Amino acid sequence: MAEWFDTARFGMFIHWAPASQRGWELSWPLVGGVGALPHSQSVPVAEYHSTARTFNPERYDARQWARLARRAGMKYAVLTSKHHDGYAMFHTAGSDYSVEHSPFRRDIVGEFVEAFRAEGLRVGLYFSLIDWHHPDYPPFTDADKPYRFGAIRRPSGEQWERFIGAMFAQVRELLTNYGTIDLLWFDGGWERTAEEWHARELVAMIRSLQPGILINDRLPGFGDFVTPEQAVPATAPEQPWETCLTINDSWGYNPSDRRLKSPRSLIHTLCEVAGKGGNLLLNVSPTGDGSLPPEHVERLEAFARWMERNGESVSDTSPGLEPWQFYGPSTRRGNRLYLHLLMRPYESVSVRGVRVNQVDSVRALGTSEQLRFTKRVAAVDALFNSDPTGELIIEVPERVLDADATVLALDFA
Repeated sequence: MAEWFDTARFGMFIHWAPASQRGWELSWPLVGGVGALPHSQSVPVAEYHSTARTFNPERYDARQWARLARRAGMKYAVLTSKHHDGYAMFHTAGSDYSVEHSPFRRDIVGEFVEAFRAEGLRVGLYFSLIDWHHPDYPPFTDADKPYRFGAIRRPSGEQWERFIGAMFAQVRELLTNYGTIDLLWFDGGWERTAEEWHARELVAMIRSLQPGILINDRLPGFGDFVTPEQAVPATAPEQPWETCLTINDSWGYNPSDRRLKSPRSLIHTLCEVAGKGGNLLLNVSPTGDGSLPPEHVERLEAFARWMERNGESVSDTSPGLEPWQFYGPSTRRGNRLYLHLLMRPYESVSVRGVRVNQVDSVRALGTSEQLRFTKRVAAVDALFNSDPTGELIIEVPERVLDADATVLALDFA
C-alpha cells in the first residue's frame, strides 16, 4: 500500500464527458436513468451518443483546475478517462469513439496528468469496465430499456474475447502513455464476474506496467482500498478507505440539480473523514465547454480559505481520540492533537481520558491564540499519581470561533 494515500485525506474527483454539453448525467441517461441518481435523465441512445460529434471544450484548462485543487488542500485527483458510455477522454488506437476524433482533438487525459503532476498532486484515472457503446460488449440499445441490474444482454464467447482484448489494450495505453499513474479507479464491475473480467490477468498486467499503482475495490476480487459512496461510514473500515461524494446529487454537470451541499457541510465532512482515518474524494462536474460551474468553484475556494488556516489538522494526520473522549472528530500528528469543533461550543469544551499534566499548551489553530484550560482528575490520582489521566476543560471565547469549523491544537510533552 502506497504510504501517500494513507494520509492524503483530500482529493478531487472529476466526472466529465461529451454529455456534459447537454447538462446530462454521465452514461445513465442512455439506459433510461437509475434510481440512485434522482436527477438522471432518460435520453434516446442515439441522441446521447451524438454529443460526441460536437464535443469541443475550448475553455478546458487543466492547469487552472490543478492550482485550485492544490489551494483547496487536495493531494490527488481522479479523472474519468472512460465512463460506462464508452467514450475515451484520451487518444486510443482501439476506438474512434474518443476525444481524438472530436472537434477538440486534444488529449484531455494527457493534459490532466501533466497539469496536476506539475502542481505536486498525485494523479489517478477512473476507468469503467462497462462499455455500453462497444459493438462486442454488446452495446446498449433503446430496446434494452429499462436498465435492470443482473439482466443484461450477453455476447457470444467470441465477442467477449474481442472485447476483453480491447479493454486490456486501453488500460495498457493509459498506463504506458502518460508516465507514472498513482491510482486506477475502476467502476462497473457489477455486470460481470471476476473470471469474466479476467481480473487476475488484468491486475498482473497493471502491476507489471506500474508497480507502485493503487487499485480500488471495484474490480471484483481485488482492491488496495475500499470506496464507500455518497456517505461517511459510521465506523471506519478496517482497510484503507476513501469516500467519494458529490457537491449536489449528480456526478456529471447537471444544472437542473440544485440540491447543493453548503461549503460548511462539506468542510465538516472532510473533518469527519479525516478523524476516521479516511480520504474524501470530492467530485466536481465540468461543463460542456470545459469550465467548472461557479458553485463548484465557490466551494473549492471556501476549502482553500479554511485549509489555509486549519489544513495542518487534516493533511498527513492520523485519527485522534476515541468518540467517548471528545464530542467531535479529532486527528493527531506527533505530539499534537487537533480537535474539530463542528458545533458552536458554550463557554468551554472537554477532552477526557488524556494525560492532563503532559499538556503544554492549547491554542485556536485559525488565530494562533493561546487558550486557557483547567484539569480535572479523580481525587486518588491527584494525591498519588504524578501523571494522571483525566479531563481537560478548555475555554473557547467567541472571538476565536471559525464560521465553518473551529480547530483547537493541543500540544503534549
